[in-house]
Amino acid sequence: MEGFQISKNIWEQVDEYFIEKLIPTDSTLDHALQTNKEYAIPEIDVSPTQGKLLYLLAKIKGAKNILEIGTLGGYSSIWLARSLPENGKLYTLEVDPEHAEVARYNIQYANCSNQVEVIVGEALDTLPIFKEKSISFDFIFIDADKQNNPQYLEWALALSNSGAVIVSDNVVRDGNIVDSSTNDDRVVGVQEFMDLLKQEPRIESTAIQTVGSKGYDGFVISRVK
Repeated sequence: MEGFQISKNIWEQVDEYFIEKLIPTDSTLDHALQTNKEYAIPEIDVSPTQGKLLYLLAKIKGAKNILEIGTLGGYSSIWLARSLPENGKLYTLEVDPEHAEVARYNIQYANCSNQVEVIVGEALDTLPIFKEKSISFDFIFIDADKQNNPQYLEWALALSNSGAVIVSDNVVRDGNIVDSSTNDDRVVGVQEFMDLLKQEPRIESTAIQTVGSKGYDGFVISRVK
């Protein structure tokens, strides 16, 4: 355990180093995090380096339509919205009405309201709206309840344009992803999600383990064929 603690301290120091060098101080994003804290929203947002990774991936893709499953307080939503062209749109889904209200405030404060729509409700209930309206996406970020990750993947595939990028967060879970005897339904959800990726011919994927201020976790990054 002592070795782990030393490593974790180093992870955090390296994160701070990268943030200082690569991510300029941003009062708007800092304000969003502070607002989230004031409203007791769980501090489980992506880190600044991860937020910029999402921004860059969406920017490199040239995404015009982005779907985010799991808004929380809107921190990652702001990163993604900033990647959009002037005529782009981000739809973000949040189950908790109070979190959604805070997210709307943060998004408005960041001057992103014109390009972002926060939709409240269970994601599995609201996702069919996009199918009904024939709305499809170039970039999808999955970061909600892990139990439903397999269903979210099915919906992501159904709503993706050819060549779309799908990013899924929290797939390592402190290494518990390899525990075949786990009773944690969040881990089981991610394991089932990984099994689907393995057998799904419409998508190609890789996984990246991450360490830093958010601990030990990781992303799956996928491209729809």
